[in-house]
Amino acid sequence: MTLRHRYDMGIVGNCAYVAHIDTSARVVWMCLPRFDSSSVFGYLLDREKGGQLAVESAEPAKECRQDYVWNTNVLVTTIVASDGTFRVTDCAPRFRQFGRAFKPLMFVRKLEPVAGTPRIRIVCRPRGGYGSVEPRIYIQSNHLRYDFGVDIVRLNTNVPLSYVNGETEFVLSEKKYLILTWGAPLERPLEDTAEEYIRRTVEYWRKWVEKCAIGRFYQQQVIRSALVLKLHQFEDTGAIIASATTSLPEYPASGRNWDYRFCWLRDAHFTLTAFNGIGQFEEMKRFAQFIENIAAAATGGAYQPVVRIDGDRCLEESTIPLRGYDGTGMVRIGNDAASQVQNDIYGQIIYALLKLYVDERFPHEPRATSKRLIATILRIIERCLEEPDASLWEFRELKRLHCYTSLCHWVGAKSAQKIARELDDREMRRAATRLTARAERLIEACYDAAKGAYMQEPGSNDVDASSLQLIILNYLDPRSERAIRHLAVLEERLMAGGGLMHRYTHADDFGVPASAFLICSFWYVETLAAMGRIERALRELETLLGYSNQLGLFSEDVDPSTGSQWGNFPQTYSHVGLINAVLRITSKIDYPEFY
Repeated sequence: MTLRHRYDMGIVGNCAYVAHIDTSARVVWMCLPRFDSSSVFGYLLDREKGGQLAVESAEPAKECRQDYVWNTNVLVTTIVASDGTFRVTDCAPRFRQFGRAFKPLMFVRKLEPVAGTPRIRIVCRPRGGYGSVEPRIYIQSNHLRYDFGVDIVRLNTNVPLSYVNGETEFVLSEKKYLILTWGAPLERPLEDTAEEYIRRTVEYWRKWVEKCAIGRFYQQQVIRSALVLKLHQFEDTGAIIASATTSLPEYPASGRNWDYRFCWLRDAHFTLTAFNGIGQFEEMKRFAQFIENIAAAATGGAYQPVVRIDGDRCLEESTIPLRGYDGTGMVRIGNDAASQVQNDIYGQIIYALLKLYVDERFPHEPRATSKRLIATILRIIERCLEEPDASLWEFRELKRLHCYTSLCHWVGAKSAQKIARELDDREMRRAATRLTARAERLIEACYDAAKGAYMQEPGSNDVDASSLQLIILNYLDPRSERAIRHLAVLEERLMAGGGLMHRYTHADDFGVPASAFLICSFWYVETLAAMGRIERALRELETLLGYSNQLGLFSEDVDPSTGSQWGNFPQTYSHVGLINAVLRITSKIDYPEFY
């Protein structure tokens, strides 16, 4: 029997960095000072060279449990051993202070004995340069200083420093605290600071959740997904990364190991829809502004489909000499998808910016600037309308005239029509109307009447799950016979069992993909809901929820044969998919609360 692989870890973060912590209370992945920096702890990708921050039980653990403090991103790990039980509370401080978000580059860890006399040891081995640089270690009066030359990490603790530096076992008989800082030293009392920051961070996240417009329907799952999504927004610019990890394979030995610590422009529509659906306007506004700034700064008549969280366009891909996750090799940093032609992004940018015009919560002043931007993007769409591209699946060698890209052109042009009406801009409206008709012709060229479905490109025999968006975005009337037949073909050719849907089943640059892309499965649920097949949508959604880990966190990919989690983790796209699927179902039902 093949064992199910699951990422047994949770995350904490403060919208500047994210830390991954496994069920043994080991920090296995943390990049500082921001998401796309080098890892400080990279045990996840190399247990020898990567570095770690661990609290190890002297006796073998009999039980390990992880839970989030209710409605927060504060994580609690409980470890039961033969000599006793202890609890580890992890927190990336974030709270309101002086009228703004306070988010220091600090990681707070509280250790508490629960029962017995547990013996533990602390292991702190930070590394620089993705494991290639070992620091010089200095024992200071009240902390350990790890000096990388330019960068400095400090570990402040009330555990004897000799015990920490020597990784010596000791009895945990009272509360102990660890505060890891990047750069700046801790200049406050250790114990009081740790307790205060944990308490205020708990309060912050609970108040943030209170402000979310989340109904009772699958409320717990949507709350967790919203908290995950929030953690992956880089507060400084508003950018949202796909994931805080790199090179977790889509499945073992696949070669599909990618760096996802960047912002994909195509995700704008789906992400903004999720934020809007849960009533988080501020997050939606910041991301929309980031997209607008990136688009406005683009030169040369083409936009880069993925950028760094500060807007930098340099994402040159390289490999680094680490063993890789579970010894699978191929660790990549950077992402060459940035150099690809992905023409679907243009329509999605306009669709994202549409909210600046139709949502009255946005100020009207910036509209003149974005008006010029939209006119520019329309001209780009006109130039690339019939240009083959890599599209959303980011084929490295395969270029096609994708149906999905044409659909995005259509969505962008339809959005521009609405913007033009808001601005009373007849020229823009005429251009957008003309492009809408041309995009429709390209979409219809993908229709195979004999099969009753839309192919991946005109004349192709391949289908892919992105064409579900034809129904979700209402290009096809969800109740129409054509929509029903199209979905039936996708079900027949792409469903993998267990509620999972492959993105496609034909060979790409790396062969035929073995895993199912989880977002496609959530799109399937959303499609069923749009078509009024609510009971079926509910059954499929319930099945998909079983592919999360113990904390309700979802990966990018799932192995249909085992239900195993693979790909980067957690994946914001998957959580966005869950939120949008639940919102679509909710919009179709109106049950009393006692149901």
